[in-house]
Amino acid sequence: MSPSTKDYYAVLDVPRDASEADIKKAFRRKARETHPDVNAAPDAEEQFKAINEAYDVLSDPQRRETYDRYGTEDPRSYGPDIGDVFAGFGMEDLFSMFFGGMGSSRRASSEGRDVGARVTITLEEAFAGVTKEIVLNRLVPCDECNATGSTSASGVNRCAACGGSGQRQAARKTFLGTMMTSAPCEECGGSGAVVSDPCPECSGQGRVPDREHIEIEIPAGIEDGMQVRMPAKGEAGVRGARAGDLLVTVNVAQHEYIHRQGNDLHCRAVVTISQAALGAELDVCGIEGDNEVSVPAGTQHGDTVRLRGKGMSRLRNGGRGDLIVHLAVEVPKKLDKRQKALLEELGATFGDPERRSKLQKLRDWLVG
Repeated sequence: MSPSTKDYYAVLDVPRDASEADIKKAFRRKARETHPDVNAAPDAEEQFKAINEAYDVLSDPQRRETYDRYGTEDPRSYGPDIGDVFAGFGMEDLFSMFFGGMGSSRRASSEGRDVGARVTITLEEAFAGVTKEIVLNRLVPCDECNATGSTSASGVNRCAACGGSGQRQAARKTFLGTMMTSAPCEECGGSGAVVSDPCPECSGQGRVPDREHIEIEIPAGIEDGMQVRMPAKGEAGVRGARAGDLLVTVNVAQHEYIHRQGNDLHCRAVVTISQAALGAELDVCGIEGDNEVSVPAGTQHGDTVRLRGKGMSRLRNGGRGDLIVHLAVEVPKKLDKRQKALLEELGATFGDPERRSKLQKLRDWLVG
């Protein structure tokens, strides 16, 4: 079944008049139930993707109205989802939170984890700077309990078993003597706190899974592979603890005609024999459109012309790099009688010390 004919209300198991809050709750519940890490069904991954797709449409009032009116809505018409559908969900923390851990022995951290995402931009966008939107799955503060994790005001208390450290120490006797070992406290799961009256929406963690559209400001001059850090846009911490950061890796797509090296841009321009010998004015492709280039008389194949300040925006220092034009002298492969006669006549004026063909001498002269 194509995306345009799916019953998104059935996917989330909500009525057609469901409120925005009901839709969000249904999404969170389904996300916990169907993720492939905890659901062994062969189609678990497809179910999880379908839930995200349904939530994208029904959580957007305009898209939901279109879907309700026409019975069809293709999310692909809104452009590619440049965020990874699984990026930043923090599944180890998420499913440890809801399902009692995934076998990790590390101490549970109350701070939210950093989240990674990736976007691709054009060279023109890297030159000017651009705002991109990604769709991100992550843990966010729970609205039901105001991120406290409890339905009562005094529901979170320091764990008596570990004294709030989240760790339990034990002595082990070895052939080297008695050694102290640490492990996450079983009573509090390593968090250092015990929750009474836990919030049913977040299971006492003060955070819930959500799917959000986030705008990324990408600065002018950014290079391929660089990262943009957005503080506190990662996963929410446990019960109001500090949120992690969002780290967006930027990929700059290759340009059809322009190559970047640092802050300089490089392009190629083809000149004829006569243009190389006599000089010429050419239009070459630049990052902001065509640029006029003066080709000096006597240009050799492989010579370059540098246009100051026509290159890439500098990321930190302002200003711009240069545009370097690589000149390629094009020697004709086929000549008509008139052209051949003229070139032979020209070649004769250069002398014939090695008794080579006049055209070969001219070609050797042109390519240096």
